[in-house]
Amino acid sequence: MKIGVIGQVNEESFIKTQKRSFEFIELCINRDYNLDYFYENIENLNKWSQKYDIQIQSIGRWKAPIQNEDGILNVWEINIAKKMIDICSNLSCENYVCGINYAKNISYYKNIKNAIDYFTILVNHAKEKNVKISVYNCMNENFVNSPETWKIVLGHIPELGIKYDPSHAIYDKRNYLKETLDWGHRFNHTHIKGSLMVEGKRIDDPPAGLDQTDWKTFIALLYYHGYTEGLSIESHSPTWQEELGEKAINYTNKFIRKLLIELEETGE
Repeated sequence: MKIGVIGQVNEESFIKTQKRSFEFIELCINRDYNLDYFYENIENLNKWSQKYDIQIQSIGRWKAPIQNEDGILNVWEINIAKKMIDICSNLSCENYVCGINYAKNISYYKNIKNAIDYFTILVNHAKEKNVKISVYNCMNENFVNSPETWKIVLGHIPELGIKYDPSHAIYDKRNYLKETLDWGHRFNHTHIKGSLMVEGKRIDDPPAGLDQTDWKTFIALLYYHGYTEGLSIESHSPTWQEELGEKAINYTNKFIRKLLIELEETGE
């Protein structure tokens, strides 16, 4: 497994990532991101990746309005997703992460059908581009986020994977270890973010190791499934910001690395 961090589209992010001895960087180009700025920096991203020997392991787009309220698929967003997949291929990025929002004015059945149609379009576009499509498991404008919907949508599209973050299952009061046991073979990318709840209420997202997640068992389950992909540190806490946030990333890096087994190569 590789450890990396969510970063920004600038050279400083690659410099910091290299100094921390991370293997990769992840980019989140969400609904409110300046797409023109991102597109204009594709050549720079390729240059920075090679200059600092930092792989761009995942590019994701959260909160995109894939469906209109009446259930019509948003062609503009579909074209953005296709372009993002092409960019991933150009940058030798392994993963494109996305979701699909729930349309309130149509039936659950129609929502599921639209999700299957949408992800099938992306999977077909990604064929022969060495890019894997993954649906994220958080609820931010995405309803394909739990075993109930995975059974149908991922069951219908065997090429579709999951970007998993245990904190989302924890905050939704689901069993993240059971989900990892049952679905870990479909994980393409994983977020490392701590979770803290008191009396059923979400309090904070502290660094992994200072939270309530059973990281030892979670990592063991990833090994059980033969997972070799990325573990991406997500700094998502209003408490752990600025200087404290930098310390949180360093703490998480050290904590997670201690849980990973370094497999030594043996000669014949």
